[in-house]
Amino acid sequence: MLTQEPLEWPDEVEVLIDQLENESTERDLTREERALMDIYETVPILQSDDCLHEFWQSGMNHQRIINSFELIGATGLVDPLNASRWCETRPEDRNDYTGTEADYLASIEEELVEGMEDLIELVMDFIEEEMD
Repeated sequence: MLTQEPLEWPDEVEVLIDQLENESTERDLTREERALMDIYETVPILQSDDCLHEFWQSGMNHQRIINSFELIGATGLVDPLNASRWCETRPEDRNDYTGTEADYLASIEEELVEGMEDLIELVMDFIEEEMD
């Protein structure tokens, strides 16, 4: 439950995401394209008030998303995601966590925020190296 500035994707990323969304109705996306979509769709959840708790309570394919962050080299996000995996089995309401659980999750989320700092650069490098 940390407050952070929402990530603002460069226009190049926004245009590519729009293109991939349109193309995904006509063909299967490559692993690299799917990874980019996963990351783009997951960041708003990771920046929400319930952050990691919301991620683990969502119906997303968690392992595929973690693999997507790993594919682009975002270990600063992979590690906190893996460290918070226990949230998947917790109550639906984050307020039901014990004090210890809440404190531990808050410390993991601090790592996540730090990992987000490099995400745009990692995504841009990934696009340049893997998708051009």
